[in-house]
Amino acid sequence: MPPRPRRTTDPGLLLPGQVAAEIREGLPAVAEEVVAAIIDEVPSYTDAFNGPMGARIRGAVEVALGGFLSLASSRHGTDPRTPTAPAVDGAYQLGRGEARGGRSTEALLSAYRIGARVSWQRMAQGAVRAGLDAETLASFAALVFAYIDELSAASVAGHTDELATTGRVRQRRLERLAHHLVARSDVTEETVRAAVDRADWPEPRTLTAVVVPESQVRPLLAVVPPTTLQAADPPGLDEGVLLLVPDVHGRARARLLRALPERGAVAGPARPWLSVRASYERVLRARALGLGHDTEQHLTRLVLTADPEALADLRAQALAPLAALRPGTIDKLADTLRLWLLLQGRRDDVAAALFVHPQTVRYRMGQVREAYGDTLDDPEVVLALTLALGAPP
Repeated sequence: MPPRPRRTTDPGLLLPGQVAAEIREGLPAVAEEVVAAIIDEVPSYTDAFNGPMGARIRGAVEVALGGFLSLASSRHGTDPRTPTAPAVDGAYQLGRGEARGGRSTEALLSAYRIGARVSWQRMAQGAVRAGLDAETLASFAALVFAYIDELSAASVAGHTDELATTGRVRQRRLERLAHHLVARSDVTEETVRAAVDRADWPEPRTLTAVVVPESQVRPLLAVVPPTTLQAADPPGLDEGVLLLVPDVHGRARARLLRALPERGAVAGPARPWLSVRASYERVLRARALGLGHDTEQHLTRLVLTADPEALADLRAQALAPLAALRPGTIDKLADTLRLWLLLQGRRDDVAAALFVHPQTVRYRMGQVREAYGDTLDDPEVVLALTLALGAPP
């Protein structure tokens, strides 16, 4: 049931009729700008507002603001901060619809904040053109934001009520689907597809695994598609929440990555949706290694550390010619050889990286060549050394 409009005290403002008329003429353009700003700033509304839905929202914005102007210019003692019952009911039903569409309250409130900002900017311009004085304009601003706050509260109430009924059941089904997708091989494709049907979830082309701290889940949900799946306790994850984000491959990935660094989240690669476990496993490995928010920026490190025991054996085998030397000498020669290989033998660059004199590099490489002999000219030996020394021991 939608909340009743709240009664507030007398606002002490009566908007002159000519001012209200001036503002009302610009409402269609205001509604267009509101929808355009929401599409631009809240990604989960991009597709929803294209087509008939966008036209309905533009109409709703225009009607809501028109209703406010009628209240603000009425001489019958009505409070413009208190929307009429039909307006509150419409906002309440909007909230229920947003919950059914899978969009979060964060996305909904973001849309309201943007709508309030754009509406006030444009309505204020109209008021100034109509000659409204500064003191009255300030009072007008307070009323506009109070009115929109009442509507947003009604929408949140509708969203909450919807989730408390059918939405809660569907959420459990979506969570079960997320667990199936990242489970071990004992979950069959038939089981996954049956879970998709039960949850009424649209199959995407790809899914991207993102692990995010629990405290940052709600803000991040406002910038990812509304069909994103959540798994609060997936296999292998000790803390944090797993999000499976649909269709953020290609250029769409950049928007996701921009939202991650400040939230302590890590994103894996996009994979065909049935193979998203591979993306999740890469995220787990990147987090274990303490790497950054984008696993695809650390592929070399991930490859080199994929089999730690094999890497340790390769390092021991590759450095065997130095085994007769003292441990401290081995470490210095290994560091020098590593940079010599990575910097393609540029002695001055190697010296700068090691903070030593170029002659020291020349001396150390002389020791290395004495130990390895002609094998340093063998491509297979060079490859083994590059791999063995490419990551810290």
